[in-house]
Amino acid sequence: MTLQAQLMQQLTAAEPEMIKIRRHLHAHPEISFHEEQTAAYIKAFYRELGVSTTAYGDGYGFVVDIDSGQPGPQLALRADFDALAIQEDNHLSFKSQNANVMHACGHDGHTAYLMVLAKTLLGLKNQLRGRVRIIHQPAEEVSPGGAKGMLAAGVLDGIDNVIGLHVMSTMPTGSIAYHLNATQTGRANFTVTFTGKGGHASMPHLSNDAIVAGSYFVTALQTVISRRIDPFDTGSVTIGSFDGVGSFNAIKAQFTLKGDVRIMDETTRQTIRDQIIKIANGVGATFGVGATFGVQAALDYDDNYPVLMNDATLTQRVITSIQAAQIPEITKIFDCGPQDPSEDFAYFAQAKPSTFIYAGCQPAPGETHPHHSPDFMMNEDCLLIAAKALGTAALDYLMNASSDH
Repeated sequence: MTLQAQLMQQLTAAEPEMIKIRRHLHAHPEISFHEEQTAAYIKAFYRELGVSTTAYGDGYGFVVDIDSGQPGPQLALRADFDALAIQEDNHLSFKSQNANVMHACGHDGHTAYLMVLAKTLLGLKNQLRGRVRIIHQPAEEVSPGGAKGMLAAGVLDGIDNVIGLHVMSTMPTGSIAYHLNATQTGRANFTVTFTGKGGHASMPHLSNDAIVAGSYFVTALQTVISRRIDPFDTGSVTIGSFDGVGSFNAIKAQFTLKGDVRIMDETTRQTIRDQIIKIANGVGATFGVGATFGVQAALDYDDNYPVLMNDATLTQRVITSIQAAQIPEITKIFDCGPQDPSEDFAYFAQAKPSTFIYAGCQPAPGETHPHHSPDFMMNEDCLLIAAKALGTAALDYLMNASSDH
């Protein structure tokens, strides 16, 4: 039996274990930078296999090394394990047991398939070449992200390439998707606080309304994309929080907004940032009526996740290996084009030639359960598909990479 056939057979047999792990993680979610019990659960899995783990970064991230003892390429496979601050709204028997926290993006599935894939590769390691580093990463959802700290601690030292995979509820189960070059958006977040002077609604001339200034700011922001960005570039600016709660008869003295920026080209990042700063300061100046009542804009701007760049050569190799394997559970392989969300896997891709691919997990045709929604759901068939796709790509990479490693 070929090595590929052994891998496929063993993964098929282990599918119930993947589902069991995923459901445990789903029932016990923890938010970014607080995944203590999640990390302990994953480490216990490896400890039972007699395998040691090595911590990296200032969070709960760690790695497992699968070293064949033979010369060869050095490959990293990465999965994230944090959840989101969302109250789950569905009737799953294994729904979240932690109030206001849920796995609403599939990271429980990522961790489950990678754990079982790692276990399978460990059993086959004497037949492999080179080394596979399994990266279990915390805190993908929240800036600065868990990848950055792990990288600073040297998690990719000696590694040649990195492969990651994300399940996608917007893609049909059975599909594997990919894209070359710029694949997911870069991101920034900002908070703007306008401070004026409060007062009685019947005497607006004695006050300076922070809500009016903030409202003009939101409207003016619409010109950033429409008038300052090349129409052939991609960008968005969104105000996601408009915190002006007060009384019906009182003029608000202070007002806070929170916003989100997405880009597909890093050259666009600075242009958008500069324009947001200028507009915030300009609105503050426009609504000033003297030193006593001037509106001041305080801006906290966080440039974080880069544009995720898939290395074209590695991506094509990964997809070609999956296509050649003719995995029966995979019914479609396609170029999905650029994807809207941001991912801190982008930091890995900045450090080493990498690729980030997708496994469809739509529960049923026509059903919509968006990522980050309270009713997010996945078709658990995607776990075996993800494990087989990533396992096939890893096997081809290790056994057939050029001999210069």
